[in-house]
Amino acid sequence: MAEQQATGMDAFTRRYIAILAGAVLVGLLWWLLSGDSRVSELNAGLADDATISAYPYPFRVLSLENGVARVSSPRSAQMSAIQGLRILFPELVNASAISPEMMAAQEQLAAVQSRVGTVVGEHPDVARVQWVLDETWLARHGVYVQ
Repeated sequence: MAEQQATGMDAFTRRYIAILAGAVLVGLLWWLLSGDSRVSELNAGLADDATISAYPYPFRVLSLENGVARVSSPRSAQMSAIQGLRILFPELVNASAISPEMMAAQEQLAAVQSRVGTVVGEHPDVARVQWVLDETWLARHGVYVQ
């Protein structure tokens, strides 16, 4: 009883907290060790590139497995680039798909995405870049891909 009064916790509570802290520590270590430092390195390279980091869409490497870097993109065959551009550039919401402004925005997106592919592809562990439609980013902006 004196021990419980000194710490404010009984033996069960102390054991429970110790086990819980151990589980959290094991989980943290697993998370740190399972992370791919190459993906972090590639994303740091994208962030360090002035052209890429200045673009309103946050291109990022999602994974790197067997030489294939999966990279997020606001466009794909599943969805028109026009929809993504209207999210990236709100001033284009009412612009025609063939307007000079929309054409310029498409060219800029293609150039920046090409630059992303080049930066990622220069990594020695990357043999190929696979573009992945960023459905989460689109959903945050009210666009849902079926």
